[in-house]
Amino acid sequence: MPEGDTVWRAARELNAALAGRTLTRCDIRVPKFATVDFTGETVQNVVARGKHLLIRVGGEDGWTIHSHLKMEGLWHIYAKGAKWRRPAFKARCILETPDSAAVGFELGFLKVLPRSAEEEAVGYLGPDLLGPDWDPEEALRRLRTQPDRPIGLALLDQRNLAGIGNVYRCELCFLAGVHPLTPVAGVRDLPRMVALAKKLLEANKARSTRATTGNLRGNTLWVYGREHRGCLRCGTRVTLEQLGDNELELRDLYYCPYCQPASTAAAE
Repeated sequence: MPEGDTVWRAARELNAALAGRTLTRCDIRVPKFATVDFTGETVQNVVARGKHLLIRVGGEDGWTIHSHLKMEGLWHIYAKGAKWRRPAFKARCILETPDSAAVGFELGFLKVLPRSAEEEAVGYLGPDLLGPDWDPEEALRRLRTQPDRPIGLALLDQRNLAGIGNVYRCELCFLAGVHPLTPVAGVRDLPRMVALAKKLLEANKARSTRATTGNLRGNTLWVYGREHRGCLRCGTRVTLEQLGDNELELRDLYYCPYCQPASTAAAE
């Protein structure tokens, strides 16, 4: 699933292509919004809010095209008339200007809402790690409201802090030396973990290769996806399990049983 850095980058590219330009084509391929047509309207800007993308069309009282990439979604920018790199039947939103086309493929969520409804749509999100509203103290306060919740679940909860996905969840727990099942109250230095989350997303937001090891080639991640190889620090075989609040929300969980001993999972 795309994480906050990927979405931030997508918003930057969409904003560069669309902001200030008049739409010459608007094709929203979602039944509920299929009749919506913003042709002739001007795109005000495109912003990221955690893992959400908001394309604002028209003036202050205009509309917002709200999308979430979920597991498979992505936005492409093409020169006008260029061949798409994905099949047309997978396109869910097409926005063209005189110069370019922005195409959203396999978007997990796509909705059109009045600009005034943005707060209702994304206001529940915690502080955005890559947003102007970033507030580490507020993120810590929200995390600590459920002291017995496993940190591996709390970090993924976008209501606590927005932008962390499964890769960062696993890598953050490893870098902190914390077992993912450790209760929030049992994490010895929670402020450091939150600060590290900010540092990692900031470091990766402008590059296509996500790295937590400092290497942009080869081994870019410490434990994520390494269940058949081993921890980069100690060589111990990485454990792969699944963790989620329920069966529908299970996500792969990678950790090193040596560097992140289960004993840390008990609150101290």
